Amino acid sequence: MRELPGVDAALLGETLQRFLAEELRASGLARYVVGLSGGVDSAVSAALAAAAVGAEKVLALALPGPTSSPASLRDARAVAAALGLDLEAVELARPAEALARELGAREDRIRFGNMMARLRMVALFDRARTVGALVLGTSNKSEILLGYSTLFGDAAASVQPLGDVWKTHVFALARRLGVPDAVVAKPPTADLWPGQTDAGELGFDYP
Repeated sequence: MRELPGVDAALLGETLQRFLAEELRASGLARYVVGLSGGVDSAVSAALAAAAVGAEKVLALALPGPTSSPASLRDARAVAAALGLDLEAVELARPAEALARELGAREDRIRFGNMMARLRMVALFDRARTVGALVLGTSNKSEILLGYSTLFGDAAASVQPLGDVWKTHVFALARRLGVPDAVVAKPPTADLWPGQTDAGELGFDYP
């Protein structure tokens, strides 16, 4: 298997920070809103934004659903604390269960997982409207090229700072930006059902 070339994490981070600062300035809005899942991608996106515009201009939302792991919320809180971000928890279990029952989707984990991803983005864009913010995306280049995302769910955002960054390089950025070690080390997951991991669904792990 061909290996990706190494990355200058410092230079990459500085470039993305300049990009995020300019995007916010050009928008005329006041801040970024980001969904903190407890995973490395959202942690890196949040860290880049905090470094670019200041932690006080980045609002983090934790968006647990009925199948979310308690560890995910714990890790999201750890990331927010490490970055100095305000964190709001928005519990999506009740609306998710109600909509799934209405549509008969609860027993189909793919349908329910996609529904959860889209509900999270509904919550993010709604909160962004109330605080005058851009929604900060967390999808990386590896996921995008593999089609490993939910259309109008995690693939929807105002800005995708990691959209041209391979997952392998996301890990390098995470270490550079001071993301907690436990978040960097844990298996990547969309947290859409118990025990779900990226590697389990894709059939391979990121290099």
